[in-house]
Amino acid sequence: MSFFENTRKPVGFGGKIMVAMMNMGHSPVARWGLRFLELTPDAKVLDCGCGGGANIKRLLKKCPQGIVKGIDYSPVSVEKSKKVNKAAISKGRCAVLQGSVADMIFADEWFDAVTAFETVYFWPDLPQCFREVYRVLKPGGTLLICNESNGDTDKDKKWTEIIGGMTIYKDIELKTYLEQAGFHDVQIHKKKSRLCITARK
Repeated sequence: MSFFENTRKPVGFGGKIMVAMMNMGHSPVARWGLRFLELTPDAKVLDCGCGGGANIKRLLKKCPQGIVKGIDYSPVSVEKSKKVNKAAISKGRCAVLQGSVADMIFADEWFDAVTAFETVYFWPDLPQCFREVYRVLKPGGTLLICNESNGDTDKDKKWTEIIGGMTIYKDIELKTYLEQAGFHDVQIHKKKSRLCITARK
């Protein structure tokens, strides 16, 4: 496994380094994307593909009386997310679970919002994953997708060649999949190579 494969599913020592790098490196795009997500102070939020837990921490600040849960299929990511959010976990405001977005254990219509930062590239069955997200969202809830790469440049193709199992979707592809899953009011925001999409249930 190459070091860059750890972006898909961090494992071992290289995975621990990658997760720490993700927490720092993805910070600007995450802060930009969160501007498009309106949350009440007591919102229940799910962060899919939570990586190193930095965005869980941001979401907990955005919802000071809320609950934030994270899910990731990498044990290394789950471990790091739990460390980063230890205080909120001990207060019962946060939980981080290992699992797949394609088949989540969460109840129907439980979350006010679901976020996906730098992760849909790696979801193996995107239509199924979007259907699962739709299932766990409350009516009127919002899905936020935030990507550093929007599929509009040749540089994006280079990453998909280096990292196995990575697909960089264009905005129109994501919009189509979201609408097929039942989402509406799909809003697309771009800034340089960045892409942020919000969709409502």
